[in-house]
Amino acid sequence: MPLSPSETRSLLARLNHFPKRALGQNFLVDGNIVRKSLELGQVAAGDAVVEIGPGLGTLTEALLTLGAEVWAVEQDPALFRYLETTLLPRFPSQLHLQEGDAIELPLAGYHSATDPGRVKVVANLPYAISSPWMEGVLTGVLPSRLVLMLQKEAADRYGSPHGSKTFGAISIFLQSAYDLAPGHSVSAACFHPRPEVDSCLLHLVRKPQPFLFPPEIRALIRLLFQQRRKQIGSLLRGKLPDGGATWLQQLQNWGLSPLARPEEIPVTAWQHLVQPAA
Repeated sequence: MPLSPSETRSLLARLNHFPKRALGQNFLVDGNIVRKSLELGQVAAGDAVVEIGPGLGTLTEALLTLGAEVWAVEQDPALFRYLETTLLPRFPSQLHLQEGDAIELPLAGYHSATDPGRVKVVANLPYAISSPWMEGVLTGVLPSRLVLMLQKEAADRYGSPHGSKTFGAISIFLQSAYDLAPGHSVSAACFHPRPEVDSCLLHLVRKPQPFLFPPEIRALIRLLFQQRRKQIGSLLRGKLPDGGATWLQQLQNWGLSPLARPEEIPVTAWQHLVQPAA
């Protein structure tokens, strides 16, 4: 069971540790949310699971107790040492613990020669790194399922439909590789200290045929969305060798005008701009 708020405060005091806002250290203190995370992740014995920022090990211990093999990366040296001396001796063959930055290690060093994509991610993701971490995941091995505790605003942005003000480059990249499954809202009372934002469990399932954008196209799409209120025709001039003529012709084939703004272009149209029909 997770530590209660008072038990969490007591343990942090014994460790002489103060939650760091810069690292997004809001510790989960609600057992129902831990159980919901495991349920959404469909975690079973023998599963390979990545956890980002395990903190005091609440979710980590639940995953290990279920029999999962866990790859976890913790940036805070004090919390890493705590996990190294408490959980690692109890689960030496199941827990693969690394000290480091999750942006550099988006899958916590996980590797599998036989079936790399079988891994799942179940994590209370530090809010400050959610988008750059997600970008890292979407450029490598794609986990089969992700259950992520996120700031609700970020989760809404990832799932935004085209035409909305929050639809952006990360929405396109994510929705090209994953389907959104039902998630779960999370109260601020489930954490210590209480965050100042609403949270939710975002639940993502890898598509049967996920689409990954080439790095140069990803960079171009990000650049276009930096001026999201401009028309796509004017944005493309000077950014592509032909002034964007090929892309604009493809957009017109989709019934889209050169006057359209980036946020008005559907995800599937962006994919066809990368791989036009022969």
